[in-house]
Amino acid sequence: MDITNEMVDKLADLAKLNFTEAEKNELIKDLTNITAFVEKLNEINTDGVEPLIFMTDEVNVLREDKVEKPITQEEALKNAPSKDNYYFRVPKFTVK
Repeated sequence: MDITNEMVDKLADLAKLNFTEAEKNELIKDLTNITAFVEKLNEINTDGVEPLIFMTDEVNVLREDKVEKPITQEEALKNAPSKDNYYFRVPKFTVK
């Protein structure tokens, strides 16, 4: 498959990206290498090979839930750099 400027322009438009001509040329080269690799993979005979669904046969290995003594509010706030009564005080980080 040949990657063209038009294909890169279409991809850029779909992804809402802008590329310089130099970036387009580099992208064309990269995409050409990628499609060549995929075409090589398509040549591999996979008859009789079962599709791989998971990388391992392991199932979810979960730890047992244990009820432990929670820390108190005072313990939680003890090392806080800044606090306001019973709350952690943090710098404002939202923008209007």
